[in-house]
Amino acid sequence: MARMVQMGFALVAYAVFFATFLYLIAFVGDLPIVPVTIDRGPEAAPATALAVNLGLIALFGLQHSAMARQGFKRWWTGIVPPAAERSVYVLAASLMLILLFWGWRPMPTTLWQVDNPAGAALLWALFASGWGIVLLSTFLINHFELFGLQQAWFALRDRAAAAPQFRQPFFYRFVRHPLYSGFFIAFWATPHMTAGHLLFAAGMSAWMLLAIRAEEKDLIAVFGRDYEEYRAQVGMLAPGIGRTAATLPIAPAE
Repeated sequence: MARMVQMGFALVAYAVFFATFLYLIAFVGDLPIVPVTIDRGPEAAPATALAVNLGLIALFGLQHSAMARQGFKRWWTGIVPPAAERSVYVLAASLMLILLFWGWRPMPTTLWQVDNPAGAALLWALFASGWGIVLLSTFLINHFELFGLQQAWFALRDRAAAAPQFRQPFFYRFVRHPLYSGFFIAFWATPHMTAGHLLFAAGMSAWMLLAIRAEEKDLIAVFGRDYEEYRAQVGMLAPGIGRTAATLPIAPAE
C-alpha cells in the first residue's frame, strides 16, 4: 500500500511540475494565454518590485540548490522514503516557481525592443529552441528518473536501480550542461526586453552558474576522473567555452 501511495504521489508531483513548466514558458514569453507574466501583473513601486522579485529569485535558487546536494539528500532520506525523495524535490521546486509567479511584480520599463519582423521572428525562434533544448536534454539523461517517476516505479516493482553510468548522449558531447544552456537561451531571447525581464534573466543566470559549480562537485564525487577529463574536453554551456583543467592526481606509471 505504501508503495502505491508513493507512486501516486510521484504522478501528482510530476503533473504539478509539467503544468508549472508550461506556465513558465508563457510567463517568460509574456504570452497572453496566462493571466500573469513577467511583464503583466500586480503593480508595485519600482523599489518594492525590485526587492520582491530579487527575494523570489533567491528563494527559488536556495530551495533548488540546497535540496539537490548529496548531503541534504542523505539527511532527507532519513525522513522520507528514498523512492519519494526526488518527487518531493520536484514538487517543492514547482511550488517555489508557483510562488514566484504569484508574487512577481512587473517592472515594465522597456530597455530594448526589436521591431524588425525578421529580427523579432529570429528571437522568438531562439526562445522556442531554448525550451526545446531543455526538454530534450531531460530525456537524454533519463527524464523519468530526473522527475522522480522511475524511483517510485522501481519501488513499486521491488526493482533496484542500476548503478550510475557516465554517458555523453547527443548535446552532452558538445556542452556539459545543455539543460542550463537551453534555459539561458530561453530567458534571454526576447524581442522586448523590460527591466523586469532583465532582472529575471540575470538573476536566474547567476543562480544557474552557482548551481553548476555545486552540481559538478557532486558529479566528480560520483564519476571521479571520468568527469574531470570530460570537464577538460567539453565546454560548460557553449562548445569549447568554460573547459576546466583536470585536477585529480595522475597515478605514476608502473
